[in-house]
Amino acid sequence: MSRTGLERGPKIGQSNFEKPQNQKQTIARLWQYMSKQRLGLIIATLTVLAATALKIAGPWLIGYIIDEHVIPLDISGTIRMACVLAATYFALFGVSYVQTIVMIHVAQKTIQKLRYALFQKIQHLPLCFFDKHEQGDLMSRVTNDIDALNMALTQSVTQLLTAILTIVGTTFAIFWLDWRLAIVVLLVIPLIVFLSKKIIQYASVHYRKRQKALGQVNSFMEESLNASEIVTLFGKEMEQTNAFHGKNEQLRHAAIRAETVSGLMGPVNNAMNNIGLGLVIGVGALLAVNGYTTVGVIAAFVTYTRQFFQPINQLSNLWNTFQSAIAGAERVFEVMDEEEEVLATEHVANKKEFKGDVSIQHVDFEYEKGHPILKDVSMEAKAGQMIAIVGPTGSGKTTIIQLLSRFYDYTNGTILIDGQPIDTIAKSDLREQIGVVLQDPYLFSGTIRDNIRFGRLDATDEEVERAAEVAYAHQFIRHLPAQYDTTLTAGGMNLSQGQRQLVAIARAILENPRILILDEATSNVDTRTEVHIQRGLQNLMNNRTSFVIAHRLKTIEQADCIYVLQQGEVIEFGNHASLMEQDGFYAELQKKSTMQENT
Repeated sequence: MSRTGLERGPKIGQSNFEKPQNQKQTIARLWQYMSKQRLGLIIATLTVLAATALKIAGPWLIGYIIDEHVIPLDISGTIRMACVLAATYFALFGVSYVQTIVMIHVAQKTIQKLRYALFQKIQHLPLCFFDKHEQGDLMSRVTNDIDALNMALTQSVTQLLTAILTIVGTTFAIFWLDWRLAIVVLLVIPLIVFLSKKIIQYASVHYRKRQKALGQVNSFMEESLNASEIVTLFGKEMEQTNAFHGKNEQLRHAAIRAETVSGLMGPVNNAMNNIGLGLVIGVGALLAVNGYTTVGVIAAFVTYTRQFFQPINQLSNLWNTFQSAIAGAERVFEVMDEEEEVLATEHVANKKEFKGDVSIQHVDFEYEKGHPILKDVSMEAKAGQMIAIVGPTGSGKTTIIQLLSRFYDYTNGTILIDGQPIDTIAKSDLREQIGVVLQDPYLFSGTIRDNIRFGRLDATDEEVERAAEVAYAHQFIRHLPAQYDTTLTAGGMNLSQGQRQLVAIARAILENPRILILDEATSNVDTRTEVHIQRGLQNLMNNRTSFVIAHRLKTIEQADCIYVLQQGEVIEFGNHASLMEQDGFYAELQKKSTMQENT
């Protein structure tokens, strides 16, 4: 179905997703994506185990060399064992490098699948979801939140596993060497755990606020870029700048709070590390003087103490990244948990081609409960007829089109196509046979040929060009330097409004729908361009049921039936002649339209 830019329901505002934050559940869901990279995870785990073993072996070798070779002045033994120590640390470097490379591949594959799943989810969400969420915030989830998660998976996962194994392995090593000094080292742990827990609790709250503020900044930026022409025309550059400054300041304050709180972990843990190291040296010296331990054991303990507290410091430094990732992942999964639009179910009718009879019977509709948009609307269209819908802004014209396309479901009443209720027709089948040409059609970045082919992706080049000829678009296309292979910018802004409209008509012709919707398709072009567009539209409407929402009433005088809407109700209907005879609201609109054209 050819549709883009269709006006929809009122923006409810950005959703806050006020759900209980569940980090364990989020991590479990991330693991579902990561666990598919089994081979990479196995290799990464083995390299982590090897690196931990080598890291623990290093301090023991240092103590052994001091006690067995340095103090006895065994030079050859010292050199030999020094080479072993060097080889150990060189092997540690090699294993760590392999571990990093493997984890990068695992993380990128996981992020690729997650990003694809999120984009696929967005493609299947109903339009009412986009009415409630700002585009910039959604963009922030696809980009910033995914990137924060990417950074955490690349850096944090193996480092977390390494830290845990290092702590466990070092604990066994220090108790094996000297249980008294080991207890001294462990005395500092409860204090570190208590302080870290408090810092983490406060940091988690502020990181969620920071991610939300970042989404708001992106949303405002996206809206401002889209409206850059309007901002310039109204001279509101300074106002927009000030508004952005306010949102940017909110982000800055949220980021400062998050980083300041989490930043305490590093200094706190370093202080605890130094306290632990001082205790080990002091107690170790007393034990050595009294013959309970050796200088080599003390030297090994100094290294082990630093190695014991290093993973804790590492975890504190990684906590910023980890918290951003969890907050971002929660925002991603909030979108993933939204209910998708069901295009087909086992209860709908089999796919078939429409004849084009449309019956709208006593339909009521409201975007928000208690605020009716359509009230008891009834319309009839026989196959091949042209039906016009007119009325002032906000009268519900476009809403009828949205109901017919099942972007929304009506509150009461029914809509029939060929005598069959549309809620018993698969949405995918329904939309395949409904074509839309909008007031301001959207063209994608790519070639003109690609944009026309969007109406039917399996169309040949000949079919694309034939559709352009029928739409009267071929004439301007063949004068372009690259003709059908001319590259368009996003939105087709390097074409004129009329040219974009003709390409959109060609796209709809190629789709060959049975029911056609024209949503004020000529209201934004000059009279001369309108002549070409009207020719293309006339070819498009031949032998199709057409619903035309018209701004220029002159274009719908030949309609088989004209329905006049006001405040969501049909107040008049009939052909042009009969409505003019009634001298009612339609006649008044016609007179105003004629006066505007004459002036």
